[in-house]
Amino acid sequence: MIRRTTDLSPAHLGSFDAILDVRSPGEFAIDHLPGAQSLPVLTDEERAAVGTIYTQRSHFEARRLGAALVAANIARHLQGPLSDHPASFRPLVYCWRGGMRSGAMATVFEQIGWQTVLVDGGYRTWRRQVVAALYDRPAIPHRLLLLDGATGTGKTMLLEALAEAGEQVLNLEALAGHRGSLFGAVPGGQPAQKQFESALYDALSRLDPTRPLFAEAESSRIGALSLPPALWAAMERAPRIRICATESLRVAHILEHYHWIAGEEQALAEAIGRLPAHHSRARKEEWQALALAGDLAPLVGALIREHYDPAYARSTGRRAGPLLGEVRRSGRAEAEVRALLALVPPDVGR
Repeated sequence: MIRRTTDLSPAHLGSFDAILDVRSPGEFAIDHLPGAQSLPVLTDEERAAVGTIYTQRSHFEARRLGAALVAANIARHLQGPLSDHPASFRPLVYCWRGGMRSGAMATVFEQIGWQTVLVDGGYRTWRRQVVAALYDRPAIPHRLLLLDGATGTGKTMLLEALAEAGEQVLNLEALAGHRGSLFGAVPGGQPAQKQFESALYDALSRLDPTRPLFAEAESSRIGALSLPPALWAAMERAPRIRICATESLRVAHILEHYHWIAGEEQALAEAIGRLPAHHSRARKEEWQALALAGDLAPLVGALIREHYDPAYARSTGRRAGPLLGEVRRSGRAEAEVRALLALVPPDVGR
């Protein structure tokens, strides 16, 4: 008998040799379990064709066609990406709701001799767990500490230094595929909202809620993605540590770490055109001229003074969490981490 599981914890998922998503490529692109490999038993086009026959002509004809297509695709996977797996191969398999598609794959695997486990309820079981953690709770239970600070102060670099020092870190911008500002788009683009939430849930599941968890003080949106309410509620009341730096250091940091904007003069000029209306048309045109000329240092300095810093000043007044203190960037990461950790209150736990 094929075994089933609803345990989708990181430890249990990590116990399998592979996690196989047999849904269509379109379903996989929207969201999937962490680390899953896409091995569809029906393509998007095949799934649509079977569904059309099922609703418009005959349930029997649809099942017969579906079975033929599924069998052919399973055979293709066995002769292709699965061809070198040994007799001891132990996969976890799932489809949308743990029914016909994953059942067909698991049945063939069991005949081969592979110890196969199905996700009971399929992807929907995973999605229910994500929603329960990020939407149904009043707030996540982790002890958040936020690195607050204006654009270009190097908060992400400090997070990385904290991680290297053994601290718990949640890098929201990395999960969201965006640097969190008008010019924050990065190569590769952003994941779908559900995929972002899955990655976030997976990351939180691996962290100890009794230890401090450092993250950046983001807005409720990172690029096109929204922070789930349970995380946002915790961030709104979390203690903050302000990161400060000189304007020259901030300009140098932005030019180094937003390096992909060099050579994207037209895209940069178009982004400037989308700045809020309180910036005059004449000022935007000045900035666009600098962008098109590739004269980035004075452009970044002007944007820091006239766009980013005023926006940051407005946002800090709305934050409810207490301010624990300030850390001034000096370029010496170890000293900055020590100064930052010294501000962590004893009741947060270390």
